[in-house]
Amino acid sequence: MSLLDLLVGRTYEDVEGEVRAMPVVLHIERADPPNRTAILEAAAAAAVAVCLDPRAEEGGEWHDEVVAWIAGRIRKVSRRARGAHWAAVQELPGVTITVDGASARAFVPGLVTETPKELTRLQISGSELPDDSPGPVPDGVPVLWLNPRVPMTAGKAAAQVGHATMLLAPTLTEDQLKAWAADEFRTAVRTPTPAHWDALLANGAVAVRDAGFTEVDPGTITVQAEYSRE
Repeated sequence: MSLLDLLVGRTYEDVEGEVRAMPVVLHIERADPPNRTAILEAAAAAAVAVCLDPRAEEGGEWHDEVVAWIAGRIRKVSRRARGAHWAAVQELPGVTITVDGASARAFVPGLVTETPKELTRLQISGSELPDDSPGPVPDGVPVLWLNPRVPMTAGKAAAQVGHATMLLAPTLTEDQLKAWAADEFRTAVRTPTPAHWDALLANGAVAVRDAGFTEVDPGTITVQAEYSRE
């Protein structure tokens, strides 16, 4: 069974005593913080890039950890890093994506109790960034629509858009996946009007329904994804 098949048929219950998560680190320097939209797009791409990396395929060095994580509850934990701490985490297994000068690195998931110290010493809080105006959606990229009625910190939103790209991937054709990978899994993260959000719901867009561990109520739909490339 492929990783994409597992994403379609995964369960949502944690194995007793085995809580697993994918760490996602946002590069946020104090003096020159990144653009909020760009870093969310980088995080969204990095998360799915880890899952679809050749090293996560059967026989690859990441395969067992990625499969064990997908088979349970798909959790992500976002942290921020700057300076030497950002440089240090580049040595851990994962994928870094940079979008318009904003970088995020998603790591091979594992047991929360075994998270490397290079990651546990990073702050989870303090990842808030001001809203921006990203402009029109570029042609031919998936769009990740943030719920306009649910405010989220940048760290929370980064995890949610990472969920969205993973849920979107198994809905695409092989040719679409190849084209997306060639574009480094680029997306557009945008906030729609409430009316547009409701229309997406009515039309059955790929939706992320949050478990409610942080910031939002259980069952809240945080992101909807659509892919319009022909």
